[in-house]
Amino acid sequence: MDSAAARERVLDAAEELFYARGVQSVGMDELRAASRVSLKRLYQLFPAKEQLVAAWLARRDERWRGRLAAYVARRRDPRERIPAVFDWLEEWFGEAGFRGCAWINAHGELGALSPLVAAQVRAHKEAFRDGLAALVEEAGLPAALAGPLFLLAEGAMVSAGVTGSTRPAAEAREAARTLVAAAGREVSRSSPTA
Repeated sequence: MDSAAARERVLDAAEELFYARGVQSVGMDELRAASRVSLKRLYQLFPAKEQLVAAWLARRDERWRGRLAAYVARRRDPRERIPAVFDWLEEWFGEAGFRGCAWINAHGELGALSPLVAAQVRAHKEAFRDGLAALVEEAGLPAALAGPLFLLAEGAMVSAGVTGSTRPAAEAREAARTLVAAAGREVSRSSPTA
């Protein structure tokens, strides 16, 4: 098996085990068994567990943000793309095996101990916030709206992870709609009339 295939198998095993049970409860030998990659090869690919965690989070980030972007892009109206983020979160929260935000979970376990993992978590959150800022800009709304929308989404993720409910996404979506409507009225009032 070539290195790329072995790497993917290890990351697939990490995705399943780390997300379901947490990083610290999963040992490298268990990852070896689940991936069917020898321990020697596993350590050649990822000399330290934190490198594996960072690689898992980076791959998950790419997939997670890709799924979200594809979902939101289906909305024609730029102002409807913002609440669509929360529609997507609601679907994600309802998936079998949902266990909260992988980045928040990893940060809770390792953020204080691993600068590499903490940096990966920050990069994901920053990219997510930047994505929301782009949606706000496309909708012609004030840039300052991105921060509150980000906090609504993050709060919904934490609440859904703790409660096991999709309800936080619905509540956050309604709050987002209120913010978007208020910002839209403000933009209309400050625009010069033709």
